[in-house]
Amino acid sequence: MFSKEEAAHLRKEFWTSFGKSFPRKWLLYNTTIKGYSFKFQADRKEAMVCLDIDHPDEIANELLYDQMLSLKSLLTNELPSVIYSDNYTLDNGKTIHRIYIPLEKKFSIYNKNTWRSCYEFYFATMSKLELFYYEYEDIIRQAI
Repeated sequence: MFSKEEAAHLRKEFWTSFGKSFPRKWLLYNTTIKGYSFKFQADRKEAMVCLDIDHPDEIANELLYDQMLSLKSLLTNELPSVIYSDNYTLDNGKTIHRIYIPLEKKFSIYNKNTWRSCYEFYFATMSKLELFYYEYEDIIRQAI
């Protein structure tokens, strides 16, 4: 087991190493759609690429998620392992809509031997997810 400081250092090293290994400006929060953001997620048991829908207006939130549901077959063609969750509970207890693609290999942010495959997964998967967003951005925006 790691101390809090050691764990924090490894998490920081993980993300710094990812940025150096795959230097690129990612879309992430810069979608210009409120409550619609892309994220990289990693913890001691899993890694995933996520699209979080958490618009502060409940109706807009549902409309955005419904619009993504209407595009599900198209997204599944690009990313077959995509999972749609209309009630995903975050670590802080908040429930959001999350569309995500999990890394299907064994992973732990605390095991450096698993980092490289995670980085490659992140790069390939987020690139596809961003391209999908750019291709269907106008349709997604129509929801709100």
